[in-house]
Amino acid sequence: MTPLADGPSSAARFTRFVGIDWSGAKGARHKSIQIAICDAGDAPPQLVVPPAPNLAGVWSRLAALDWLGGLSGDVLVGMDAGFGFAAVPPFTAPARELWAEVETVCSSEVDLGAHLYIQHRREAFWLGAADGPRALRAHLRVTEQIYKASGLGVPTSNFVLLGASQVGKATLTTMRLLHQLRWPVWPFDPLPERGPLILEIYAQAFARLAGFRGKLRDSESLNVALARHGSRPMPPAFPATFPDHIGDAIITAAGLRAIADQPHWWQPAALTPEIARTEGWTFGVL
Repeated sequence: MTPLADGPSSAARFTRFVGIDWSGAKGARHKSIQIAICDAGDAPPQLVVPPAPNLAGVWSRLAALDWLGGLSGDVLVGMDAGFGFAAVPPFTAPARELWAEVETVCSSEVDLGAHLYIQHRREAFWLGAADGPRALRAHLRVTEQIYKASGLGVPTSNFVLLGASQVGKATLTTMRLLHQLRWPVWPFDPLPERGPLILEIYAQAFARLAGFRGKLRDSESLNVALARHGSRPMPPAFPATFPDHIGDAIITAAGLRAIADQPHWWQPAALTPEIARTEGWTFGVL
């Protein structure tokens, strides 16, 4: 399957690129949510400050949703969070049906929270030793299996909700965002001829494409990585050190700009129509 609407040339139309590091944590403000944006060219990405004064410089998920809803034009957005689960029972339906189900179950939770869904499908997730052997529930999507086989890293199952990363909780809150945003989402939808598109990314994959295996937390390393993605360095006033969430957002925006017009990234060999319909794919994984 080719998840493009009109051939590989359709991918070359994007003029703005956004990287988002996301959160599935409880609460209404999340320091781990960071957003960076850059235009076509080689200018360094810029961090986006939350627009609402009462947020005091810390994003909420709803504020991020509102900000995205205000974007227009040919913008490509990459979110560092899962958009789907492995296609095992009870997650074999089209992903958009799952997103709608998560929204229905969790509509009473503040700030796109999705913890109620964990209890709704409690038998599917692994929260600790009481759930039995971790391996029996730690299913990997095909895209994660491919990434693991590449030797570049060890992905975490979206079904594992214990531990610092808790990718699954971020996945659930992302599903609520996608359901409410109503944008085309790759690869669940074909690449549209114009307008915005959102897709799933793994920020560390962009760092590794630039030669770094660890998190980017200092401007010297970040600038080297940016240069390898064809970007100018961050301005001199940019902090010498910073939380890794900031580095993830910046390198995602620059990395998307660097590879978005390369057709092979949109056509992974293992991406079948069924996988595109249910599990989705991490852009940047071949």
